[in-house]
Amino acid sequence: MSTMVLPTAADPAVSVLAAGLAQVPQMDYRAVLPVLVVLGAACVGVLFEAFLPRPRRWLWQVALTVAALLAAGVALYAYLGDAPAQGVKTFAGTLSIDRPALFLWGTLLVLGLGAVLLIADRSVEPGGYFVAQAAIRPGTQQDRAQAAGANMHTEVFPLALFALGGMMVFCAANDLLTMFVALEVLSLPLYLLCGLARRRRLLSQESAVKYFLLGAFASAFFLYGLALLYGYAGSVKLADIAAAAGGTNRSDTLLFAGLGLLAVGLLFKGSVGPFHTWTPDVYQGAPTPVTAFMAACTKVAAFGGLLRVLTVAFKATSWEWRGVLWAVAIISMVIGAVLGLTQRDVKRMIAYSSVAHAGFLLIGAIALTEQGLSGTMFYLLAYGFTTLAAFAVVGLVRTGEGEATHLSQWAGLAKRSPLLAGVFTFLLLSLAGIPLTSGFVGKFVVFSAALADGMAPLVVIALVMSAVAAFFYLRVIVLMYFSEPAADGPTVTVPGVFTAAAITLGVLVTLLLGVWPAFALDWAGSGGFAL
Repeated sequence: MSTMVLPTAADPAVSVLAAGLAQVPQMDYRAVLPVLVVLGAACVGVLFEAFLPRPRRWLWQVALTVAALLAAGVALYAYLGDAPAQGVKTFAGTLSIDRPALFLWGTLLVLGLGAVLLIADRSVEPGGYFVAQAAIRPGTQQDRAQAAGANMHTEVFPLALFALGGMMVFCAANDLLTMFVALEVLSLPLYLLCGLARRRRLLSQESAVKYFLLGAFASAFFLYGLALLYGYAGSVKLADIAAAAGGTNRSDTLLFAGLGLLAVGLLFKGSVGPFHTWTPDVYQGAPTPVTAFMAACTKVAAFGGLLRVLTVAFKATSWEWRGVLWAVAIISMVIGAVLGLTQRDVKRMIAYSSVAHAGFLLIGAIALTEQGLSGTMFYLLAYGFTTLAAFAVVGLVRTGEGEATHLSQWAGLAKRSPLLAGVFTFLLLSLAGIPLTSGFVGKFVVFSAALADGMAPLVVIALVMSAVAAFFYLRVIVLMYFSEPAADGPTVTVPGVFTAAAITLGVLVTLLLGVWPAFALDWAGSGGFAL
């Protein structure tokens, strides 16, 4: 008869297990409370969809989403006063809550609030911008009936919160595996949101499929790069990769191959050319509030992650990879400025403008100085609010079939609605970088950081491309003010409370950051990444 031998305390396996159990991960819940509030509210929103009657869901979802964003903002503000200057690493070191992360979180929360207001509006598009039942085939009688109805998919609210929560984690991720998980959490809801437009549903669904397929390839590149870097450093933590790159006699093949593949995934999310191919089609086909959400918030998250990766993990090897990113920045600026001139659709024009601005942002990102970091984050803040308001204005010019986005339909808009034309002109001038707007200050601080870091040739090219891009902004202004409106031209819809609030928020911030940028620049430059 055999006897069972129980392990004793002296057993090595028991000792290892006990040591592992004794090392309880550090959890600073106060530091990550804004993220927990956003993701927790997203989960509650899913429960609302399961248990609330359909007629009551919209009101409860809007109230929950707005309250969650405000509560997360209050939690962030309350933590700012006690936040250590050097930052804290929490959740077993997977998240780094430092000054740049807090700045980007604040930016995302306010931009997310503006985007949610656009999503919630049901007065500009009767019933809302989103389809009532996504499973209905486009072009059928049921599809026409739902387009004329007053219902909408209220699942868009928890989806937006999940995407926003993923963006916040992405900005603060301290290792590549956490960053990859956050990338998927922010991407998957966006793929769904892009295909839920109430009108022009085939175009909307096509944009969702393109975004999904290209996004899957970009995620694969990111994951392959992660695997190569793990093979090089034996770790996925950014600090460990930096230590291995700075003092090892191993071949650098895995290091730079991994960085190249990783950069493809990050640059894809930031709409940086030549990895921008999804941007014009998705911006055009997605519901306009979703386009505004992606254009503002996704770019903040993508460049926030890129700044952290380049600064924390690869700063010591910048001599090897900086030239490649110089070329990428130039390509992005040229593609955005030149192809933007050929566009006849307003949303596609702003999409190529986004590609050009991504090139400008990349200049600040590769400076790898405190001035470059603060300038890039300020640029993200300024660009986000301007773009959010611009897309909100685009949604107000409409025909009987939906939004009037063809440039010919904007002729003489100033005679139909001088106020709307004036607001859109101010936003376009900000995108062009005209003084007394946030766009001018953003470009000034980024280009100044690049000049201080010895990138004068790149700044000269950026200035030339800024001048080229200004042409297609001015073309729209001339069209609105110096052309006669068509007799059967589009109408200008009076914005509802939510859309008016979003436009007002974007315009005020664009003006405030243009005439008094010091407070935002001081916050953006209050500290660097936690190393």
